[in-house]
Amino acid sequence: MKSPMRYTIILEKTGTGYSAYAPDLPGCIAAGDTYDETVQLMREAIDFHIDGMRLNGEAVPEPSSVAETVEVGAA
Repeated sequence: MKSPMRYTIILEKTGTGYSAYAPDLPGCIAAGDTYDETVQLMREAIDFHIDGMRLNGEAVPEPSSVAETVEVGAA
């Protein structure tokens, strides 16, 4: 059994919920009403995106993006 891959996703608050994307998988996006729903939809979107890449004979990129939250002094 292959070990799971861990892709970074970026979530953004919208006027109606959340949207998300995976920087390592261009075009892989999802949107949902809640944070948790959007995370789950991204899991499904990533699986679907990777399956499509494999079916098309494309190389699946290894996860390489990271995200960090930084604190700044500006208020």
